Amino acid sequence: MVLALAKEIEMRSKSITHHTSPITEQIETIYFGGGTPSILQIEDLRFLIDEVYRNFKVVENPEITVEANPDDLTETRIIELSKNKVNRLSIGIQSFFEDDLQLMNRAHNVEEAKKCLEIATQYFDNISIDLIYGVPQMSNEKWLQNIETALSFGMPHISSYALTVEPKTALHSFIQKGIIPQPDDEVAQEHFHILVDKLSENGFIHYELSNFGKENYFSKNNSSYWLGKKYIGIGPSAHSYDGKNRGWNVSNNSLYIKSIQENKLPIEIETLTKTDRYNEYIMTGLRTIWGVSFERIEQEFGKTYLDYLNQQAAKFIEDHLLFVDDNILRTTKKGKFLSDGIASDLFLLNLE
Repeated sequence: MVLALAKEIEMRSKSITHHTSPITEQIETIYFGGGTPSILQIEDLRFLIDEVYRNFKVVENPEITVEANPDDLTETRIIELSKNKVNRLSIGIQSFFEDDLQLMNRAHNVEEAKKCLEIATQYFDNISIDLIYGVPQMSNEKWLQNIETALSFGMPHISSYALTVEPKTALHSFIQKGIIPQPDDEVAQEHFHILVDKLSENGFIHYELSNFGKENYFSKNNSSYWLGKKYIGIGPSAHSYDGKNRGWNVSNNSLYIKSIQENKLPIEIETLTKTDRYNEYIMTGLRTIWGVSFERIEQEFGKTYLDYLNQQAAKFIEDHLLFVDDNILRTTKKGKFLSDGIASDLFLLNLE
């Protein structure tokens, strides 16, 4: 698999198939995610980073992140990562309470989570952790304790998401059997506002719906998606975007490796229509502090799109869920939690 990943990096840099065009911009961020990349040997991580440098132009100080779970991050592992080009960790903490971790079927426990952060903060300045809210039977007090525990470790970045129930999971089974209640949207919304207020008090900038960072600690990797930048995804199921086309690799490991060995990129391509690109900009823009620029809408998509957006946004402005400032459409504090639903009402469906 590692050799296949390395070969795909090379193939993508040379654009072997006619489907993709080479990305000539410099690489600003390298992100090892989408599973548990921390199980890779340190030599494999180093090898893959070197392959990116060998095949692409990379900025002087790129953000290089490894996603990991607390049970993977032993002291030895953290020290190994810190001695290489990796300069950012994204750690899946989820909760600092045992019952929550068991409910979410996490492999780590609270002691491992705390120990991992104690060690990681000695070797890494740039650390992000994930926290989950809206967990059944989680009180506001308990959720606030989760946030305060995270803050006690001096985290400069926190990503936080409402609990979602995926089919065929232990959580789904518990809910089906009536062992625990279904997550409550009103509880999740209350937890969200507690999170926003608490992190704002502690100097965090709420720069995207689910992401909070201190000054100079925004995730460059995630920001690239929301700002519509180009990116290349390497490996099974990885997604890519070149400004006009979206691509996604086959998800099956064996088929992925076989295709790479045959010098074929295992990728499907979808060319986005102007309406697709408008809808994506609305969705990503409303989730962020950068908002949706009326000027950009008119320049990139035309007056018809701008008129439609103004017409659709009017009722949300009247309800104090959206506001316009300096020709930028943004969500209000009240509208933030509802931004995805609001965006869907601003989508244009049938112009093309």
